[in-house]
Amino acid sequence: MFKKVLVANRGEIAVRIMRACKELGIPTAAVYSDADKKAFFALYADEAFYLGPAPSKDSYLNIEKILRVARESGADAIHPGYGFLAENAGFARACEGAGFTFIGPRSETLDEMGSKVRAREIMAKAGVPVVPGTGAISDPVEAADSAREIGYPVMIKASAGGGGIGMRVVEDRRELLNAIEQAQSTAMSAFGDPAVFIEKYIQHPRHIEFQVLGDSHGQLIHLGERECSIQRRHQKVIEESPSPAMTPQLRERMAAAALKAARSVGYVNAGTVEFIYSNGEFYFLEMNTRLQVEHGLTELLTGVDLVQAQIRVAAGLPLGLRQEDIHHSGWALECRVCAEDPLANFTPTPGTIRGYRSPGGIGIRVDSGVHMGYPIPPYYDSLISKLLVYGRDRKEVLERTRRALFEYVILGVVTNLPFLKAVVEHEEFQTGDYSTHFIEDHPELIESVKRIKNERSLGGIFAALSNTRSIAAISGAVSAYLKME
Repeated sequence: MFKKVLVANRGEIAVRIMRACKELGIPTAAVYSDADKKAFFALYADEAFYLGPAPSKDSYLNIEKILRVARESGADAIHPGYGFLAENAGFARACEGAGFTFIGPRSETLDEMGSKVRAREIMAKAGVPVVPGTGAISDPVEAADSAREIGYPVMIKASAGGGGIGMRVVEDRRELLNAIEQAQSTAMSAFGDPAVFIEKYIQHPRHIEFQVLGDSHGQLIHLGERECSIQRRHQKVIEESPSPAMTPQLRERMAAAALKAARSVGYVNAGTVEFIYSNGEFYFLEMNTRLQVEHGLTELLTGVDLVQAQIRVAAGLPLGLRQEDIHHSGWALECRVCAEDPLANFTPTPGTIRGYRSPGGIGIRVDSGVHMGYPIPPYYDSLISKLLVYGRDRKEVLERTRRALFEYVILGVVTNLPFLKAVVEHEEFQTGDYSTHFIEDHPELIESVKRIKNERSLGGIFAALSNTRSIAAISGAVSAYLKME
């Protein structure tokens, strides 16, 4: 096992990795920027090392600095978490070349799956269903011919990166060339790679992904699916497992395709095969060659610690799990709690948390890297925490999620908690019959946010108390608040 693991990330995922290491008895080293000097993850680690200024390019994306710190700390392994350098093949190679174990898949796999065009080619050759589409676009005339042959509407997508960056939906030929130019420009700015390609745009799809785990001894298993269709601008907002659309027969087919996809690249470590599903058919979307934000859902249903599994596999140990060892029980749902204002087009709202109380009780897990008094910086993703809820079935999970959202108190910054509650309470979401267009198809959710912000909640009680001093004033404030209609 490793002597020490350097965690090349920040926030809740850094804490999550460090917890896994602590249970395995492995010391950890954190890296932090100017913006994270007093962050919880930097305090939680056994050691913490300064990286540089707050901008990511000067800190969490600076490979040379991270490797220098790894040497200084005495670490022999580096865990990249998700985001930042997690799927950067160059970083993985740099780790390998410097004598560190990269806790993730091989750099060759990152290269192959990092290009969506290359990934499509590999999957098609392996017999995994792929959405009808093209290779990288070089000639606009050929692109127009390809789009006509595929059939409108089509999607222009960046070959590199993820998170929906560079995507454009095109309804007809008149929009095509301008959309390609915009997508190429965005892709170049975001990923340093202007390559884009065309895919058939699947109407009203669901986004369903399968978790896979492989070791260097040839063992490869799946741990079931997660439904990730509640998205805004191609960014996931709420996920659940199992998928409400799943049947035993469909699960068997999709799981077989996921394993075939992973085997086609000799996959080692934790990864996720993502599919688009519509009207009984599914197609390969991409492979996330890292730990997913929503990995906790699978952990709740299977009892398998995916981060510990990553570490053991990276150390060369056998997985120690066979497919028949994986059993699913119950239902789980995750809400991504973010510092953003739903009433201002989800604009990020950095600031200092003045009051914080996370929900608790049976079936509740909160993965967080914040605390009362924590200043949320403007430089990084706005994610505050992940609220994970477990229950015996979907009905119990939805009831428990509503209760947990009522209990969650974050004061000092505007959050999306009311929006999450609006989605969970929506009749269409309650039925489980929804697609990736759910949020854009229901603009009334914003009106629900306004109503929910005025409802009674523990957050309101805490806010009522925030400017009081005496016992009598506190009692009066609470009484007045609880009498509100």
